[in-house]
Amino acid sequence: MKFWFCFWVFLTVLSANAQEGSGENEPYIPKKRTNLSPTTELWNGLYIKLRLTDRIFWYQENHYRRRSSLNDRTDFLGRMGQIYNRFGFTYLFNDQFEVTVGPTVVLNFAPDSEDPGYLNYTIEPRIWHQWLLTQGVGSVKILHQFRFEHRWKRYNDIGADYNYTNRFRYKITAYVPLNKPKMENKTFFIAPSNEIFFQTGSHITDILEENRLYTAIGYTYNNFMFFGGHMWTYGPTSIPSTYSNRHVIRLNIMYTLDFRNKRRPVVRSLPSF
Repeated sequence: MKFWFCFWVFLTVLSANAQEGSGENEPYIPKKRTNLSPTTELWNGLYIKLRLTDRIFWYQENHYRRRSSLNDRTDFLGRMGQIYNRFGFTYLFNDQFEVTVGPTVVLNFAPDSEDPGYLNYTIEPRIWHQWLLTQGVGSVKILHQFRFEHRWKRYNDIGADYNYTNRFRYKITAYVPLNKPKMENKTFFIAPSNEIFFQTGSHITDILEENRLYTAIGYTYNNFMFFGGHMWTYGPTSIPSTYSNRHVIRLNIMYTLDFRNKRRPVVRSLPSF
């Protein structure tokens, strides 16, 4: 029941924000959709989760992201994309529900580092909070992640102003152990997930920001979890009725530590990607 109540609250808040700027009295005129050619990116991530007390964790993500060149959409790492640092404290209500709150600092790099009209990078601060619900279905662990981000973001154009946006994300992930009856030490696993992003703000014209479909394979070893795979994203651009998509290779490490009991791995902890 707790999951469905949270899901209902999430949708209610999202619907209210969407209606504020929807222009309900204007007639809807469908436009022809244009899909841009796909681009490629390489994302490397480090996840850290430290259990400080029975209820409180320190949570951290650090990401180094590259994207394809301007003249080659298939090279994955021709340009810098982002350096992404997320931090927070997690409060564990029970083994099925936890809440995390904290800051994020993102460095967004220019689309063309040699263009004098761009700053090489801009700093994007955020405040984020998250609800994470864990379900067990047989040997499979299912995670429901509700993430809310409050962002101050600007384009890299020199003189561009900062704009405030809210972003709402829902992701479902399944952890499927392959060589063990459940997720534990020395487990090979597969983890498919799907995440949808919505955004609101005074300058936002499309509430849908992006959808991400990701399949990871991984292995747990003591305090470490190694996982990676392919992610496909799809979403609107700043040009009306024009949509972009990306093929992203993601390579990640998660490190967990329980300070209560001789620095053992945090057994229940799973990354929410």
